[in-house]
Amino acid sequence: MKLSLSNISKTYKNGVKALDNVTIDIESGMFGLLGPNGAGKSTLMRTIATLQAPDTGSAFLNDIDIMNDQISLRKVLGYLPQSFGVYPKMSAQDLLDYFAKLKGISDKADRNKIVTAALEVTNLYEVRRKNVAGYSGGMKQRFGIAQLLLNDPKLIIVDEPTAGLDPTERQRFLNVLREIGTDNIVIFSTHIVDDVKELCTDMAIMNGGRILTHQTPREATQSLSGQVWTKDIPREELETYESQHNVISSNFNEDNSLNIRVHSMDRPDESFNPKIPELEDVYFVTLHEDQNAMAV
Repeated sequence: MKLSLSNISKTYKNGVKALDNVTIDIESGMFGLLGPNGAGKSTLMRTIATLQAPDTGSAFLNDIDIMNDQISLRKVLGYLPQSFGVYPKMSAQDLLDYFAKLKGISDKADRNKIVTAALEVTNLYEVRRKNVAGYSGGMKQRFGIAQLLLNDPKLIIVDEPTAGLDPTERQRFLNVLREIGTDNIVIFSTHIVDDVKELCTDMAIMNGGRILTHQTPREATQSLSGQVWTKDIPREELETYESQHNVISSNFNEDNSLNIRVHSMDRPDESFNPKIPELEDVYFVTLHEDQNAMAV
């Protein structure tokens, strides 16, 4: 499977340019779309899911023309938005059976088989008779995955799915995505770097409606090899160091001093130690360079 986007742009009536000439190819596997809130990720997800039309551009899933053949795309699409509603007094099993009917699965035995499989892969089978409205946040997100699996989708879009989940629920949710992400295209939109690091085989960083970089996580971290340096400093000196160096991030030590990470092609001075780059470094450096470029 291959999703190809070419020159996708979208400007809202208030003048905000949400998508700016987005061009990218996405292959089968887990693809992470990483960017801050307001980067245009959700607009791009809704555009791919045919929920809104772009001003310009084209999109193809293999030979399906997404912009001109929305019905064919929707037959193989699974979409989990940031938030979704559920019927308050229906069990997960009954609600999935209802959704399966809506998706055209008329044979009851077929529906039972498909619903059971969806409940099992999302680890909800043991609570299948519980009302979905009473589920925890993480369980509701896993139910969202269960409902999108009913039509055996080839393209799966999940938009900011781990926001607000506690660590345990987040890990369970990521495990479910790993299960379904091998043979399909799964686009995973998030502003949480660790989600991409733990889950995705390919990724892009987006900001201001533009794709800033498209690499695998390994390629991205290797691109900063020899360029990340660290040093412990008194907390009151942070502003001074920020004015003199490209400080990527800072974290408190146990003694209340700060450990800063600096991006530099060369060692700033002998007091700095080299560090192996992390994906979070790539994220901050990419956004920082984009901000500098836009300011020129």
